[in-house]
Amino acid sequence: MTTNVSITWDAAGARRAERQFLAGPAGTGVPLAEVAGAMLGVHAQVLSAAELSLGMRTDGVTRADVRSALWGDRSLVKTYGPRGTVHLLPAGELPLFSAALTAVPAGPSPFPPDVRLTEEQADQVVTAIGEALDGRFLTLDELSEEVVARTGPWAGARVMPAFQDLWPRWRQVMHRAGWAGTLCFGPDRGRKATYTRPAAGNRKVGRREGDALSVFVRRYLHAYGPATPAHFARWLAAPPGWATALFAELAAAGRIEEVRFEGTPAWVVAGDTDFPDGPARGVRLLPYFDAYVIAGQPRERLFPGAAYQRALGGGQAGNYPVLLVDGVVAGVWHQRRRGRRTTVTVEPLAPLTARQERELGEQVERVGEVLEATAELVVGEVAVGPHA
Repeated sequence: MTTNVSITWDAAGARRAERQFLAGPAGTGVPLAEVAGAMLGVHAQVLSAAELSLGMRTDGVTRADVRSALWGDRSLVKTYGPRGTVHLLPAGELPLFSAALTAVPAGPSPFPPDVRLTEEQADQVVTAIGEALDGRFLTLDELSEEVVARTGPWAGARVMPAFQDLWPRWRQVMHRAGWAGTLCFGPDRGRKATYTRPAAGNRKVGRREGDALSVFVRRYLHAYGPATPAHFARWLAAPPGWATALFAELAAAGRIEEVRFEGTPAWVVAGDTDFPDGPARGVRLLPYFDAYVIAGQPRERLFPGAAYQRALGGGQAGNYPVLLVDGVVAGVWHQRRRGRRTTVTVEPLAPLTARQERELGEQVERVGEVLEATAELVVGEVAVGPHA
């Protein structure tokens, strides 16, 4: 199928920024769940990074507001999302995420045969997790005891290599329990994380698998398109061939349409071909593994020139907090907190204009507001490595 619609990188970047609340923040009163939904989840392996991802996109929001949405009104859920990594998801959309993510084919297990769970064992573990957590908040050790009691000693055998340690076998499918709606995080108990089962109204999967995948792809393209099946597969950690077949099926059904993106075929939601005339404008600071850089493709456009070497780790986005200038990565940054003060060191990869310097100062001030600290800007080399 041919198309007459041609989209430039600048136009795509500008629309992505608008739809990600980066062209302008969501106004006071916009629910955090709405912002998280527009991002298709907020990476939250480190909660402070998720707090910044949301806070930098929303007027007046602080980390306390994010935690209130998690543990107070429960409009956000902390659980396993795309790629099997911890995300903050809108509670009201958990059934959609569950239906879509459980429909993604699993890749080959990275573990030897004598370590792996069979599919039958995996299903037993996911069921046991849900039973153990229903109406309860358990630490990981407490949950492990419950899972083993409900399944068998094979589940608790410490055979799973992880972080220079051996974990119980059952933890191989902990993320699948999150996808299935039988597990999410609860408030910390001291220094220990707790887990619980999502509220009943947030775990009922009301969509058929095919419908959920169709909605999920269109939501992804709305936020991050134009994109190819390979881009979608990489974002979701899904098999590329499966993604290609899925896109072909949706195109045949008229749900998505092909465009030319910088001269190559890509896809958008059917009819969603209006794009801004110019590039994104402005200076933004984004934390580790922010959704905009994780999903943004092509990488070489989002991380142009020196940024490709400085701000990526082996081609992987998210290892460094990044400085965005006019929609592309133009530096890295790091913040070091001491009590009520935090020092934000920013390393631009090219000189900033006077206007950009002013905007950078405003962004640093906003970082401090989100983290409930007084922020000081230092422009210079970021001496720490990734994940520091």
